[in-house]
Amino acid sequence: MTKRIFISADHGMAIIYFLQSDVVPTLLDAGIEVILLTDDEIVPQLKSRFTYHGLTIEGLRLKQANDYANKFKPRQQWLLAFLRRVGGSWRINTEAMDSHIWEVWVENSWKFRLAIWIPAALAILILRTFSFARKFLVRMQNRFIPRPNLYSDLFEKYKPDLVIASTAGWRLDRYLLREANLHHVPTMAAIVGWDNPSSYSIRGATMDYATCWSQLQKDELVYGSDWNPKRVNIGGIPSYDGYFRKEWQLSKDDYFKLHGLDSNRKLISYACSFVHFAPNFPNVEALAKLVSSDALVEPSQLLIRLHPSHFQDKPKIFADEREKIFALEKQYPNVHVVKPVALGGSLGYYSGEDMDEKSSMMAHSDVLVTVYSTMVVETAVHDTPIVAAVIEVPGGWNTVRAASSGGTPVRDGEPKKYSLSLKKIGNWPTHKRFRDAKAGRVAENVDQLRDAINLYLKNPALDAEQRRKFVEDEITFTDGTSGKRTAEYILKILNT
Repeated sequence: MTKRIFISADHGMAIIYFLQSDVVPTLLDAGIEVILLTDDEIVPQLKSRFTYHGLTIEGLRLKQANDYANKFKPRQQWLLAFLRRVGGSWRINTEAMDSHIWEVWVENSWKFRLAIWIPAALAILILRTFSFARKFLVRMQNRFIPRPNLYSDLFEKYKPDLVIASTAGWRLDRYLLREANLHHVPTMAAIVGWDNPSSYSIRGATMDYATCWSQLQKDELVYGSDWNPKRVNIGGIPSYDGYFRKEWQLSKDDYFKLHGLDSNRKLISYACSFVHFAPNFPNVEALAKLVSSDALVEPSQLLIRLHPSHFQDKPKIFADEREKIFALEKQYPNVHVVKPVALGGSLGYYSGEDMDEKSSMMAHSDVLVTVYSTMVVETAVHDTPIVAAVIEVPGGWNTVRAASSGGTPVRDGEPKKYSLSLKKIGNWPTHKRFRDAKAGRVAENVDQLRDAINLYLKNPALDAEQRRKFVEDEITFTDGTSGKRTAEYILKILNT
């Protein structure tokens, strides 16, 4: 009989991973029927775009799932999700999880802190020390499944042989995965994000298999959250196959014409990152002034890629920073701004609709600057020099917020916007690996930023060997075959 799988793609990165790679086409060629579940609002768009025979696209019912999370014992569900995110074992680098603990502390009231913090702190210590506690937490989460079951009709209609999600139940996909367990359907996590295993840790549902990028990620899954190493596959990252095959890359002339860039000037690009933790504007402003002065060894221009969070309505500070960046574009003739493309629905500006834009920007930049974004890996794939800029505003977002409200400081006892020093995030697992690999330079102030860019403008091949090694360590396969390899692993599981 024909075998069927469910794929949960509730994020733009998941759309790229499954549909804009060889994963789904390889499965379909093998005679597998694929039912892709995604945000209901974009189902019509995806149906018209991806017309593969054997592919069915259904809604993931995210609104109903979100209503259940927010209305049925929301405090209990929130607490379990919080403990799950920060309770990974001490056996891996916990810096990213630690930052989330302090984010929750700062952004909530004293009443919340007094009620939650002491028992939560004790639970975190126990979770990080004992594997039985982490496994018990997974079982506790499994109790929360929407009633009546949210996906029972889909399970009855399609009778899937496997359910694959783009996280290990770290998002609203947890309800689909828990329901799969009720129907005794095996589950698999496809790790689509570079920092996911170290930032989100424990599973949000009982799961059977995982496929990840590298041995580094596999170790984080095995040692950080107790995955069976025999059930964790290293398949690389299918989303990057198109980079290696240059499927999305525009010619330099076409790309420069697209944005009105000057072919006689070097291109410095800046990818906004880490917006939730710190303003990017100091980095952007410093670069705008550098390319508009005689500080760089070659006449240059700046292309700024905004972050998806810059298009959120709340908090207002993100949108305010976006407008300040647009103002720089008007102020300086050699500054240009690009915004990511929105697909719609809850995917927003994380749609993955502009891979040609991203790939061309990285390929044709002379230097790419960011804040330890995943784009340091993607840029290394394109063999473009990388600078991690960590120039910061003392006080971070709260200083910005006070300035935008006429200098009124945040009152004592009032929840604040959590800000994290950009100089301290260098020890997050993925960031530390970038630094240890010496795949790029780190700039903590304007002088260091200028010097790092000038080094690369003088010698683009500088650190090329380190970039190559960094890519091999982080994504394993560099021949554009990760999609096929991942699909072959899925087929192997279906045939066992």
